[in-house]
Amino acid sequence: MKRRKFIGITGVGTGVVLFGGTSVLVTTSGSCNMDGMMNMDGVAPEVLEGAFDVPLPVPPSMSANGAALAAQRTTATVFKGKTSTVSGYQPGGILGSTLRASTGDLVNATLQNNLAEPSNLHWHGLLTPADMDGHPSDVAQAGGSLSYSFPILNRAGTYWYHPHPDMKTAKQAYEGLAGFFLVTDAEEQALGLPAGEYELPLVIQDKRADAAGKFAYSPSMTDEMNGLLGESVLVNGVHSPMAEVATRTYRLRILNGSNGRIYNLALSNGASFTLIGTDGGLLAAPEAVASLLLSPGERADVLVNFSGLSSGTEVFLESKTFSGSDYQGKQAFRILNFKVKEGGADPFSLPSSLSTYSPIAEGTATRNRSFDISNGGGHGGHGGGMAMHNINGKSYDESRIDETVTAGATEIWTFDNTEGIDPHPMHLHGALFQVLDRAGGRAQVFPHEKGWKDTVLAMPGEKVRVIVAFGQEKGVYVFHCHNLEHEDTGMMLQMEIG
Repeated sequence: MKRRKFIGITGVGTGVVLFGGTSVLVTTSGSCNMDGMMNMDGVAPEVLEGAFDVPLPVPPSMSANGAALAAQRTTATVFKGKTSTVSGYQPGGILGSTLRASTGDLVNATLQNNLAEPSNLHWHGLLTPADMDGHPSDVAQAGGSLSYSFPILNRAGTYWYHPHPDMKTAKQAYEGLAGFFLVTDAEEQALGLPAGEYELPLVIQDKRADAAGKFAYSPSMTDEMNGLLGESVLVNGVHSPMAEVATRTYRLRILNGSNGRIYNLALSNGASFTLIGTDGGLLAAPEAVASLLLSPGERADVLVNFSGLSSGTEVFLESKTFSGSDYQGKQAFRILNFKVKEGGADPFSLPSSLSTYSPIAEGTATRNRSFDISNGGGHGGHGGGMAMHNINGKSYDESRIDETVTAGATEIWTFDNTEGIDPHPMHLHGALFQVLDRAGGRAQVFPHEKGWKDTVLAMPGEKVRVIVAFGQEKGVYVFHCHNLEHEDTGMMLQMEIG
């Protein structure tokens, strides 16, 4: 049975709405205070902009070899003049350092879990052994630690890390646990792309805060059904920041680190981005794009040229409206203020080609698998909650293997959301893929979906086919919706590569 949205009711009287088989009496005032947990109108919270005068912080960088991360509750200035209680991988700050490595390097990293609950690290997009991947059951208990050791098999690209404990991923990521993992190689270095102060890693997240600037993870039923959306959009852990930029080209590494919000990114002056890379590294050639629709977990590697703008000019990174979702995309809002200062001549010259990689031929696939992601009924195995999600009618059970894959195989996977009502960004652990096509809805493959990917968005009414290149590492991995409320309420299955 397909999941039904909470429906706003107008007029006079009462009605009955079914939640996971449970009847709830509601009034026709348009709201239902069921333990204070839900808004029957199903309207996303309106984004509130700040003054855009707080300097954008840039996370410090450290080598991935020897990195020591401590997950902890701490405090940080997220909203101007206010102290927020957050989570971070260092005291006094939200998020974590940007880890850097080169292809072929050996990563040795440790996690000290100073939280009051289990945690771990998932190296999102990196090809790791199964026991290093951050499986939901491979956790450090409160006060415990984990060690990670694996070689970097990926090409140069914008990857990231975040917690992945079962039913706690959304909470811990929302509270602030995430960071970039940037990989380079000789091919990328030969391009002379903007670096140092001209390379800006941007983690975009949204929070729901009170007047004092405090935010805590307390999702309503509406949040669990739609994904938690907040009214305050942060960049690198700060609300409505400002970055001074010189009159030259900048490289922006953009991560949608939000739990459920999708951003339709654009520049307020109408200028285009130059897209050079996606989840799994550089594209074959640069592409000019006017906007980028990024779902949770996706990344975009873009160049923005501020040359020719006069000193004092302000250009905003903004999110434009978009269609396809009944819940979000109705409001345009600004995210980050780029304030131009004098910077002299721009030495960067855009190359005509960026990278060499081969598209995977469909004929090389040895198996086709289809996954119905339209469903969202009861979640057998996760406590009988009412706002739950599944894949092929099944929800996550760590004792069950849902798919068995041959190591080294090439397969075509179809994510079918043709009867769905929610957007679903689908993410695979342990493998990368290329997007073949999209039927229904937007009915195309977009520039930021070219090249290698690990997360792809299937809007309601869409069916997306990807071709997956599985490696030789054997073991159990998961795949799931990267709307983190959907994931934590069951929209995750296990595959065993053997």
